[in-house]
Amino acid sequence: MSAPALNNVSSDLIWAIVRDNHCFLSKSRRNGGAQFSSDPLNLTNKNTRKHAGFVNDKALGVVPGEKGGLVILSKTIKNSTKPAKAFSKTNISGAKSTRKAYKAVANQTTKSGYRADLRQYAVERVSAIRRAQRPVKEAAEPKLRGKKAQKAAESS
Repeated sequence: MSAPALNNVSSDLIWAIVRDNHCFLSKSRRNGGAQFSSDPLNLTNKNTRKHAGFVNDKALGVVPGEKGGLVILSKTIKNSTKPAKAFSKTNISGAKSTRKAYKAVANQTTKSGYRADLRQYAVERVSAIRRAQRPVKEAAEPKLRGKKAQKAAESS
């Protein structure tokens, strides 16, 4: 999920090497050749240096969890060379209100001294996931108007 943290290689060099070809990259021939990333640590899904979670030392990701919940993934710098311990996961229950979920994500990004520039994108991702998890409403029957309503009233 992430590039191994090598002390003698900068993340800028890693990005220069892999920016046009990596496993998370999805190139579109439409829309001016836009490039997207499916990296779980990329909050905007844009293929940019700022948002590439596998390149940056500190990265944050929000993914859907079980039963309408959320999982916040964050990269740990201390264990970056140990794949099993490289990420910390924080679960947010689906029963928790959306505003409390926003606050939990914002607190994790800013108060803990993490990347404050990702706070807005993390809250937007939480909002999009919660919107997608809502149950779909059934379409209401259209009310009959005019002559159709009169015919329906006469026949019943």
